[in-house]
Amino acid sequence: MEKLKIAGGYPLKGNIRVSGAKNSAVALIPATILADSPVTIEGLPDISDVRMLKALMEEIGGDVSFNDGEMIVDPSRMVSMPLPSGRVKKLRASYYLMGAMLGKFKKAVIGLPGGCHLGPRPIDQHIKGFEALGAHVTNEQGAIYLRADELRGARIYLDVVSVGATINIMLAAVLAKGRTIIENAAKEPEIIDVATLLNNMGAKIKGAGTDIIRIEGVENLNGCRHTIIPDRIEAGTFMILAAAAGEGIVIDNVIPQHLESVTAKLREMGVHVETSDDQIFVAPGKEYKAIDIKTLVYPGFATDLQQPFTSLLTKAEGTSVVTDTIYGARFKHIDELRRMNAKIKVEGRAAIINGPVTLQGAKVKASDLRAGAALVIAGLMAEGITEVTGLEHIDRGYSHLVEKLSGLGATIWREEMTKDEVEQLKN
Repeated sequence: MEKLKIAGGYPLKGNIRVSGAKNSAVALIPATILADSPVTIEGLPDISDVRMLKALMEEIGGDVSFNDGEMIVDPSRMVSMPLPSGRVKKLRASYYLMGAMLGKFKKAVIGLPGGCHLGPRPIDQHIKGFEALGAHVTNEQGAIYLRADELRGARIYLDVVSVGATINIMLAAVLAKGRTIIENAAKEPEIIDVATLLNNMGAKIKGAGTDIIRIEGVENLNGCRHTIIPDRIEAGTFMILAAAAGEGIVIDNVIPQHLESVTAKLREMGVHVETSDDQIFVAPGKEYKAIDIKTLVYPGFATDLQQPFTSLLTKAEGTSVVTDTIYGARFKHIDELRRMNAKIKVEGRAAIINGPVTLQGAKVKASDLRAGAALVIAGLMAEGITEVTGLEHIDRGYSHLVEKLSGLGATIWREEMTKDEVEQLKN
């Protein structure tokens, strides 16, 4: 096991490039199951979630290559292999295999997914959609069994706006007979990205990016070439990092429209932000003022950026309040920031931050992916050395983070943990 060490206080500047979108990648790869011939996806991030999905695709018979961000999937020999445990359990987005395999084979057995522990994230809306399309769904010994004689289009209203359910129902519906209408659909850019891939494969999807998506079922889908969108969460993380510890940073390979909520909040607290076609320049302001943030579904402020922004707000003058309406349990990073001298308390679904304070380096542990990003940003701001463990979470979503930050002038490196340190971590 490794730990991350950061020597804080070094001003960062230069250019940093955003990788392909993790939250698209984990849906685009399962979507290739639906094709009858090879699919090429360009620009995939080199992260553990992508590598795990590659292995899962190979497990069900796919011929998969992955080099320099390009994945080629030949699904022609895939079979509906049950995946009740193993890698599936470690990957939250493995639930997209349900929709894709149900759509292609009319059956699937998928273990209940894992991923970050952010409180209850039920898949009841996914199951509701599958059942509306004609599937019989049961939960047997910790795995979801899906079976259908045939899938028929249906009108499906999502009781909760859910990115996962919206995409999963799309995957299951593209080869169903007749028309499917998804109402109260999520609007995230990643949904448009998946719909674009499916349409390039021959699907007939309209309305992706709005709250009503219409799908006309087709007989079969073919292979194609698709380029993934940039990762708006990684881009937002780098914007926050630039405000926290930068002296002027250019963030390349971005779609600024995807980042309007974080741009607005950075400007509100006094950060200088300039946008162009595919770049964003962020420079620190003279002083930062406290602001309030409430996470909302897209295009509102992303819950995935709440934790990194909390670290930045320790520099702001006054009291800031961050309320997470999406995942109420997404405050496990707060105790770790307190170890670094942050003045933060949690009340219900809100974190109350008093600043400004000078953070101090400490030994901290990432409890989930975005908590890890928050601790890295805190380490870059802090005096002294910060040690971050739990790197398996960070590696799920940030590609080559050490190299990217080193390119900006950060003093950051990975070290192998001693046997004693590993044992202490387990206890």
